[in-house]
Amino acid sequence: MNVLSDRFEEALIYATRLHARQVRKGTNIPYISHLLSVAALVLEDGGSEDEAIAALLHDAIEDQGGEATRAEILARFGDRVVAIVDGCTEAIASPRQPWRESKLQYLEKIRGNSLAVQRVSLADKLHNVRSIVADWQRVGDSVWDRFSVKREETLWFYRNVVDTYSESFSSVMVIELRQAISRLEESK
Repeated sequence: MNVLSDRFEEALIYATRLHARQVRKGTNIPYISHLLSVAALVLEDGGSEDEAIAALLHDAIEDQGGEATRAEILARFGDRVVAIVDGCTEAIASPRQPWRESKLQYLEKIRGNSLAVQRVSLADKLHNVRSIVADWQRVGDSVWDRFSVKREETLWFYRNVVDTYSESFSSVMVIELRQAISRLEESK
């Protein structure tokens, strides 16, 4: 029987504190719900405790402090966790690159990356698309107003994400992500 250690609890508390004032885009849903969902998907897919910890922290560097947060994650949780979080981090530079350039770099970054990085990143993208589908069912096409780019660009990115994972990663999450993207494509 696999059980999670005190490190996971520490990561959960740390992630909750880091993201305490953050909500999901266009909602009042506490951001920690996303991090918990991503960690659950990782564990359900057979991921390790380090992968589950990285899932809780996958947005911490990008959204909550950049290099200082990275250094703290390294000190608290070690090389393996920070390597996974690094692999999932899109950008910390300011100002950020144009949207499409940033997304193309991210796709290249995950292509051929470790199984651990791909699992956490895939779980993140799956939960994001699940959330978009659920929000679309609640609010209709206005869901697309939450994004910095148009619906077509968002769908382009997610189609490319699922194709990238399909090249090297075998998981039921790939199948579910493809199905969720199809539901969004049909939402027009």
